[in-house]
Amino acid sequence: MRWTATIMLLVMAALFVATKQVLDQHPAWGYVHAFAEAAMVGGLADWFAVTALFRHPLGIPIPHTAIIPENKDRIADTMAQFLRENFLIPTVVARRMQTMNIASAAGDFLVAPQGDTRSRITGGAAELIAEVLESLDPARLGTQVRSGLKVQLAKLEVAPLLGRMLASAIADKKHLPLMDGLIRWTGLTLEDNEETVRDIIKNRANAVLRWTGLDERISSSVLDGLYRLLAEVLVDPEHPLRHKMEEGLETLARDLQHDPATRERVEILKRDMLENPAIAEWWMGVWERIRQSLIRRARDPESSLGGELRLSLAELGEALKADVRLQNQVNRFARRTAVGVSSRYGDQIVQLVSETVKRWDARTITDRVEGAVGRDLQFIRINGTLVGGLVGMTIHFADGWL
Repeated sequence: MRWTATIMLLVMAALFVATKQVLDQHPAWGYVHAFAEAAMVGGLADWFAVTALFRHPLGIPIPHTAIIPENKDRIADTMAQFLRENFLIPTVVARRMQTMNIASAAGDFLVAPQGDTRSRITGGAAELIAEVLESLDPARLGTQVRSGLKVQLAKLEVAPLLGRMLASAIADKKHLPLMDGLIRWTGLTLEDNEETVRDIIKNRANAVLRWTGLDERISSSVLDGLYRLLAEVLVDPEHPLRHKMEEGLETLARDLQHDPATRERVEILKRDMLENPAIAEWWMGVWERIRQSLIRRARDPESSLGGELRLSLAELGEALKADVRLQNQVNRFARRTAVGVSSRYGDQIVQLVSETVKRWDARTITDRVEGAVGRDLQFIRINGTLVGGLVGMTIHFADGWL
């Protein structure tokens, strides 16, 4: 547009010179000559006006030229003050956001088909999780998590909970596999320690039994009887010993819920476990494995963590779209947050704008402003050339008429 305006000015100058030679041939050339002369004046005047905004015309330091570079600090302060007084007012922000349904818009975005933006969101969230877990002190973080769990467990009375769980398992017959496993474990333990049991029986036998060799037969009989008893209990659901075990479990479930002495013993055991250094050391190992696993899953593009995040985001989007009450809460929170930011940090925001503009050098602010509005300013030159020419032609007509 600058070249267009300049070429138009040069054309008017050439037309002025050309028509100067033919003024006597016909009266119409006088109108063309007057048009070209006035167009040059209008074009040059508007060129000076437009140029004076950004720089000194022809490099000559004429007063009140290069207005923007010379006054950039004042312009920066004026822009900041205008922004503060007309946009960052809490009432204006609240009124503007009153008509905005931010929650619904966020819901539409989150439930939209999977795309690059959603992938970047989930990828960025996963990377953020990994970086947070890496940047924090593992020992300190693990200790804080353990302390939080310890406080919560200290508040929780576990005996009634264990009692209800055991009673529910007995009612649903879910304790039977546990009993079978306990019986099998007893048999295997007895088999692994068979020699120890024989030695105990032999040591308890008197000298006569050892001299006659009956102690060996007695120990074998005892072991055979124990094996046979365990086998009978395992295969017979109605075995009396099994019933005794079930009665013991039912009594334990009842005492855990209603017996103060049993509940107190469980609480003492719980407190001892929480204070045990071995438990703390075990938890730190567990926490470190959890932390490393989370970091690997967050960094692995093939991990299910990304899919879980996408599913969670989609579910959140559906909730934001469907739940009007949730929308109102989110919109109210967003509105209050924006109003609070404008109220508390409005001065800092406009100060940032002002200081940023002030830090620009003269060439930078000139290029940026001219790049934003320069095209329209060149239309001023073009219009000035045309309007000036029409005014000159009108004056020439009036002069001839008079």
